Amino acid sequence: MFGLVEIVLLIIPAWVSNSVPVVLGGGPKIDGGFRAWDNRRILGDSKTVNGFLSGITFGTAVGAVAAASFGNDYLPMLGVSQKVGLAVLLAFGAMAGDLLGSFIKRRRGQPPGYPSLVLDKLLFLYVALAIALAAYPALWGAIGWDGLAFLTVATYALHVSFNWIAHYALRVKRVPW
Repeated sequence: MFGLVEIVLLIIPAWVSNSVPVVLGGGPKIDGGFRAWDNRRILGDSKTVNGFLSGITFGTAVGAVAAASFGNDYLPMLGVSQKVGLAVLLAFGAMAGDLLGSFIKRRRGQPPGYPSLVLDKLLFLYVALAIALAAYPALWGAIGWDGLAFLTVATYALHVSFNWIAHYALRVKRVPW
C-alpha cells in the first residue's frame, strides 16, 4: 500500500490537468457550438480546445518530472516510460471526467458554472483513476479503499480552496466552485 506522499505523487497529473484550463483555457469550443438531441449545447462555452490540451500537456509534464525526479522511490513497479504513460492517462482521464461532468450537467439543463459536488469536484478524479487502473490494475493494490477515501477528501478540499483563490484573489474564475 502506498503512503500519502506516493498517493499524492500518483494523482498530481490529474489535479494539475484539472486546474490548468482555468488559466490557460479559451479559444475554440470543444463542441463547436453544436447542440445535442435535447437541443442543449453538448458541453457549453466553458469547455475549450486550449483548456483540454493545456490540461493534458501540463498534467503529463508534471508526471514526467515526478518520474524523473523520484526514480524508483515513486511507483517502483513501473519503468520511467510507464510512469509517463500513466501520467498521460491520468491527465487525459481528468479532462475526460471534466467533459463528462459538463455533458451530464447540460443534459440536466444546468448551465456552465452551476454547482455540483460530484460532477464539478470529484468526477474528474474518479474517471482519471478508472482509466489509469484499467491500464495498470496492480495500482489498486497500492491505492486501496483507504487511498481512494484520502484522495476523495483531499481532492474536494483542494478544489474548494483553489477555486476560492481563483475566483476571489486571482479573478480568473467566474464562480467560486
